[in-house]
Amino acid sequence: MNPADLMHQPLNAHDTQVLIVAAVGIAILIVLIVWLKMHAFLALTIGALFVGVGSGLPLDKVTASYEAGVGGVLGYVGVLIALGAMLGKLLADSGGAEKVVDTLLQGRPATLPWKMALVASIIGIPMFFEIGLVLLIPVVMLAVHHSKGPAMRLGIPALAGLSVLHGFIPPHPGPLAAIAILHANVGVTLALGLLIAIPTVAVAGPLFGLLAARMVPIGAAGAGLAVSSASASRAPGGTAGGKDEDPKPTHSPTFTWTLITLLAPLALMLVKAGADIWMDKSAPLRPALDFIGDPVFALLIAVLLAMVTFGTSVGFTPAVLAKKIGASLLPVVGVMLIVGAGGGFKQALVDGGTGIAIAKIALAAGLSTLVLGWIVAVLIRLATGSATVATVTAAGIVAPLAAGLSPNHLSLVVLAVGAGSLFFSHVNDAGFWLVKEYFGLTVMETIKTWSLMETVISVMGLIVTLGLSLVL
Repeated sequence: MNPADLMHQPLNAHDTQVLIVAAVGIAILIVLIVWLKMHAFLALTIGALFVGVGSGLPLDKVTASYEAGVGGVLGYVGVLIALGAMLGKLLADSGGAEKVVDTLLQGRPATLPWKMALVASIIGIPMFFEIGLVLLIPVVMLAVHHSKGPAMRLGIPALAGLSVLHGFIPPHPGPLAAIAILHANVGVTLALGLLIAIPTVAVAGPLFGLLAARMVPIGAAGAGLAVSSASASRAPGGTAGGKDEDPKPTHSPTFTWTLITLLAPLALMLVKAGADIWMDKSAPLRPALDFIGDPVFALLIAVLLAMVTFGTSVGFTPAVLAKKIGASLLPVVGVMLIVGAGGGFKQALVDGGTGIAIAKIALAAGLSTLVLGWIVAVLIRLATGSATVATVTAAGIVAPLAAGLSPNHLSLVVLAVGAGSLFFSHVNDAGFWLVKEYFGLTVMETIKTWSLMETVISVMGLIVTLGLSLVL
């Protein structure tokens, strides 16, 4: 269905049905996970099947919808998680992460959260949230270990930097799709997006991180998966085979080579980002640039480079490297299954029609294009858990209303939609489970930190966007 056609259609009985089913499905997840302590993979699978059946999908399509959602996520994110885990393991075990942390810790400790936010924001320009997260986790947790402070004090600034750039800045898929749908200018959107991102990251990152650290005062020892990847080399029996001794490097990599290795995928993806923005799709070099800048290829190159800079050059033999890479995958198997099941739950909501029903409600309210875009994106985000689905759907719905706006205001509508798409990530969002598992949080702790941080980003983004709309 064309989203623009929704403007002329009232809510019907099916819309009411899918909204109720979505609410009940989310409630079932909370009960199964929080109260009955069921594993999140099983709970998400049960919730997805309930939503599919309750939304009226044909019974022979219910499991197919779930499987498509799982496959869609794991077919891409799963590969990135695996490659990121390999890179993170080699970074940590070689001493490279400690080299980065030692450099970051120079100067006043109070500036460390701001440094984390800055590093995450730079990494977040070309990288998807999931890639940046798996690359930053070892660095964040080792910084927490060295500073002996709460994990959220440094984790929240890193998460905020990644999330803001993912929601606001092209070439991320959501903003690019919204730009195309609304016929906005890429350069103007990029410039205004960066302008909005600076205060948003500051408020939702280092400043909110102080509050989050008080609400959830866990340290490095509490973040199980993060520590297992960041400090397994120092823990007794930290290897996959349970051996008492884990081979140590004979020396640490230099800070320069550590940065080169970590920034290699960033550089490759920036090349592709530049091609997406400034190079015509028919240009002879475009296919090659798209290939080398694809996140899978870029991370693979980083892992291969790390096998030298964090491997053989610091004294690890090829046999030791093979064991370390194998060991890096064990802690992330559970994460990948949970993230995949989250994708299946999201797909059941989308295929059942929850997003369309929510869009009709928002359109009936008769709000301004900018505020309407934000609200529609918020509601679809809450229902489906997908920032990209929320962005694309909301942009399509408000496109007819935005047709006569100036280039500046078209870009602001894109950014308002992007802000709305980040609102209150919860149990139907794969990112929620990534953060929960990597930081070793409970569901409620993840809501108090990650979910509230996403809400701060969304509201702050809307406030700054509204402010700019008054002066542009």
